[in-house]
Amino acid sequence: MKNICLASVLLILAFLSTGCATHTKKLSKVREDIVRKSEAQYSELNSIAYSSIADKNYMPRTVAEEQLRLVSSYDWTSGFYPGALWYLYQLTQDEKWKDRALLYTQKLDTIQYWEGNHDVGFIMECSYGNALKEKLSKDFEAVIVQTAKSLSARFRPNAGIIQSWNASKKWNCPVIIDNMMNLELLFHATRISGDSTYYNIAVSHADTTLKNHFREDNSSFHVLNYDTTTGKVLGKYTHQGYADNSAWARGQAWGLYGFTLCYRETKDTKYLEQALRIADFIKNNPELPDDAVPYWDYNVPKTGETPRDASAAAITASALYELSTYVTKRKSDYLDFANKIMLSLSSPKYFAEAGSNKGFLLKHSVGSLPHKVEVDVPLNYADYYFLEALYRSKNLN
Repeated sequence: MKNICLASVLLILAFLSTGCATHTKKLSKVREDIVRKSEAQYSELNSIAYSSIADKNYMPRTVAEEQLRLVSSYDWTSGFYPGALWYLYQLTQDEKWKDRALLYTQKLDTIQYWEGNHDVGFIMECSYGNALKEKLSKDFEAVIVQTAKSLSARFRPNAGIIQSWNASKKWNCPVIIDNMMNLELLFHATRISGDSTYYNIAVSHADTTLKNHFREDNSSFHVLNYDTTTGKVLGKYTHQGYADNSAWARGQAWGLYGFTLCYRETKDTKYLEQALRIADFIKNNPELPDDAVPYWDYNVPKTGETPRDASAAAITASALYELSTYVTKRKSDYLDFANKIMLSLSSPKYFAEAGSNKGFLLKHSVGSLPHKVEVDVPLNYADYYFLEALYRSKNLN
């Protein structure tokens, strides 16, 4: 009887391992084809964008009314296009992508002095941060440190957080879950400069977010409003989600990615534990479709017309690849989930046909449905995290 039970257990484990290996094998087979298709798409996108490079609006962000929408360097998404170019270079080692990435990265130089937006972390880490992986000019290190100094001006010590948007009639001191992503810049600046000020601010923000931003089921609120004198939370809301108490899909992905990178930089297990809890919330969510590409909000009533959000899926996949390197137990579960997402995003349902989508890679992302902005369109950050996930999956293999 014992032998029969043992044999049954081994058979189940073998079956599960085969399933995980199958997803990995499938992605390995199609990865180079995806890279070639991505190069072709971005060659077209680059040709359209390059014609406008002399204009202040030069970074490709999305498609609006069948036209490529370009934004200035002060748009929160401006770092994703050069970042995507850096990942194309890392995936191909073709110098043309490096040259293009460097050209667009240096267009963001003045952002290092901007104290008016918390998303300077997104902008500069995706561009200059990726450039530094290629061991380019030491001047780029100074840019990262100066940007961290600018971002630190938004730190509110009594509340222990970095303020996201500026104060308004609606908000006293709003902090969004997205802000976890900007902490990577602060950690990077500490490694470069040796100044622990940036590290301490990042840890304070992460700790306060961990304390206040999550519900019992480990889903995240989108916006918290703080009193900067007392540190009291004045209210918990959404801005881009379905409802104040709903789980906005991209917000959950930001949280997963943010706490994963915090563990990488600090090795504090409380961040790893939170990342794992968020990963499980996403993976086991009964509202997650079979192809693992979520609707724009997990709690929105679903119809045949409810939009998916490919950007949330791409961010999640990239985070899962890194998260899988920090665990042994259930490592294959997270890898399998990430590979499943990437296979879905690489399918014709989400990956654009050659020559379409104005050169963007992914279709079907959502910026802010409540504001009727960028609904069911390509988005530059969806492409960025898709290429990052592709690069990470290749390195893992």
